[in-house]
Amino acid sequence: MKLGLRLFLGYFLIVGLTAWLSLKLVLDELKPVVRQVSEENLVELAQTLALVVQPSMQRGDLVGSDIARQLQTLAQTRLDATIWRQHKTRLALRIYITDANGIVLIDSSGEAVGKDFSRWNDVFLTLRGEYGVRSSRLTPDDEQSTVMHVAAPIRDGDKIIGVLTVALPNQSTQPYIDAARATLLRYGVVLLGFSLLIGVGFTSWLIWSLRQVSHYALAVSDNQKLQPPQFARGTELEKLTDALETMRSKLEGKDYVEQYVHTLTHELKSPLAAIQAATELLADAQMPADKRQQFLRSIHEQSERLHQLIQRLLELAKLEQRRALEHRETLPVSVLVEAAIGQLTALLSAKQLHWQLTGAPTLAISGERFLLEQALVNVLDNAIAFADIGSTVCIDAQQTASGLVIDVRNDGPPIPDYALPRLGERFYSLPRPDGRKGSGLGLRFAREVMTLHGGQLTVQNHATGVLVSLRFAAADTFGAD
Repeated sequence: MKLGLRLFLGYFLIVGLTAWLSLKLVLDELKPVVRQVSEENLVELAQTLALVVQPSMQRGDLVGSDIARQLQTLAQTRLDATIWRQHKTRLALRIYITDANGIVLIDSSGEAVGKDFSRWNDVFLTLRGEYGVRSSRLTPDDEQSTVMHVAAPIRDGDKIIGVLTVALPNQSTQPYIDAARATLLRYGVVLLGFSLLIGVGFTSWLIWSLRQVSHYALAVSDNQKLQPPQFARGTELEKLTDALETMRSKLEGKDYVEQYVHTLTHELKSPLAAIQAATELLADAQMPADKRQQFLRSIHEQSERLHQLIQRLLELAKLEQRRALEHRETLPVSVLVEAAIGQLTALLSAKQLHWQLTGAPTLAISGERFLLEQALVNVLDNAIAFADIGSTVCIDAQQTASGLVIDVRNDGPPIPDYALPRLGERFYSLPRPDGRKGSGLGLRFAREVMTLHGGQLTVQNHATGVLVSLRFAAADTFGAD
């Protein structure tokens, strides 16, 4: 079972169980609470009516009094009232009064006058000076037919001379209990539905967040440049991401230093050996002047080579440690190309080369000017170095479905098949036609610039030379007027 499903089921089980237990508790307590409230109201009503009839009981004229006649018409009283969506048409109360021996004197229902109720708990307990209450079924087999009886004593000083009982069928409160149950169940289902939606949303967010962290961890393990996912400050996910970022930085820093020391040591061997050999030969005082000048020029050239190598390494090292662009601006392709060509005019002239910009030069790119210019300079420098004398270096800008593509094409020797996959590796280069060997850092720098801009650099042979393509994502390219 997947983690997301396990989390959702666990969450829903907890919420659902809590909601079910809470709803069951409320529903189970609803009926007793209504009964308790009804009983309390009956107690107050019985006590009040007992005080009302007390003077007539004390005089002994209760049976023929106005109160007796009014109580006997209680069952015929008609109502027209809607209470909490329940329509009520008659009174459900029954009131009967017994004497000190428990004999019924008055009954609003007219059913029990003259009967002995002294053994019923409501009358029996009240005559003993206790709280008299009972609940009896009208139909023995029907639980819903129960009637609550609450009694109050009728006194003459300290002596109990009668009992007044107020009876209310529990069935009269049942519609309200049923309506409340239906409302609670409806809201319970709605609450459960909302809990389900919240659970789905929460689980989806958590799984998405974990996938973001997992994707970032895999990118770190593959040494990919990727911005760490952003989470709310102070959360565990942010702390986990920060820990991964710290681990990545430390591991990359260690590997980076080791790799650089190894490759730099290898690359420095050749110019340092040439400088050392030249200085040893210059120590010979008998060396002719022309030879001395030749070795001095060699020392100067190798020193310049070391300077350029170190400078490029520093620029590349700084670029490789970056994770995002710092200063974005919209730059037309024509402006970038002209700036790059301006730095290479001397090289173009030395090989009698021409250049031309075709396609849609008014297209623009969103990025850092310096990095994009330097990437173009490095690509054009390689194109010029390997171009045939007197040929043309072509730059073509086109908008494609996936984004902007800048192609740099020259006419010259093709790249051997074995070398194509390795172009762009640090310090890997092919001998140039003039015999010089490059550092292999130019294309590496350009590739890093494209990665930082969310694009890619590709190199391939074409019919008469080499084609280098700078491919930018559609989100970073614009049409320019």
